[in-house]
Amino acid sequence: MQKCCPICQTDTLVPALHILDYFLTQEEFDILQCTNCEVLITQPFPSADKMGLYYDSGEYFSHGGNNKGLIPKVYNFIKEVNIKNKYKQVTRDLTIGKVLDIGCGIGDFLGYCKKAGWKVSGLEPNEQARKMVLKNFQIEAEDVSKISSMAEDQFDLVTLFHVLEHVAEPKNMVSEILRILKPGGRLVIALPNNASWDAKYYVEYWAAWDVPRHLFHFNPKSISFFMNRFPLKEEMIKPMVWDAFYVSLLSEKFKGKSMPLARAAFRGVYSNWKANQTGNYSSLMYFYRKPI
Repeated sequence: MQKCCPICQTDTLVPALHILDYFLTQEEFDILQCTNCEVLITQPFPSADKMGLYYDSGEYFSHGGNNKGLIPKVYNFIKEVNIKNKYKQVTRDLTIGKVLDIGCGIGDFLGYCKKAGWKVSGLEPNEQARKMVLKNFQIEAEDVSKISSMAEDQFDLVTLFHVLEHVAEPKNMVSEILRILKPGGRLVIALPNNASWDAKYYVEYWAAWDVPRHLFHFNPKSISFFMNRFPLKEEMIKPMVWDAFYVSLLSEKFKGKSMPLARAAFRGVYSNWKANQTGNYSSLMYFYRKPI
């Protein structure tokens, strides 16, 4: 178990939740909270050689491209709707240049960027996903470890869509991104928000805990505390309104409720309505610029 917070190094960790891996193994995990920076941490961290087992499922849609069943179909529909909107938001005020998508999955976002004229690069830890990126979009994605050998100051845009929460050493990841991002370049980090209404409603059944694949759990306060450690300027925060519906659908499934689609639709609408007042949407995109 962690004795001090990996984000702020204080020894103020307290128990927050006890959760099952409802998605795959049914194993039990704890979530600890740092009372200083408010980040939440999954415990125990699976060892590096065992972590891949927790992604070993045809239902892990970002890697598998699965289309069988209701939830994968809803996921893929939402994904298609999201890609165009994400592209418009993350490229706003940017000249077409070089983009790196870290944790690119099966490459849908990179494929869209390539079609729009960007020079694209992708990093993805899952070998099968990298093969799908090459097959579907003729893009040669590399393992995430390759980031350390990339040249400095080369990318105009770096994106991490629901990736940083999976990273065992987030400080090292952001430091590497700073190194390869051009002065004036943009970094976009999308994260689940444990301060959202749907997180508070579903509690231990909230699908975006996704233990143990999600090692860290952020909200606007804790990600601000973390990112303020780096020489980056925060530009803006944007909502990901569709995530509330997908997370609610999975959460209803985990609870074993009947009519999960109807329930999820209602919970998603209500969560977004509440977030319109508080700013705490189910997921948020955080935009940063590297100073010139």
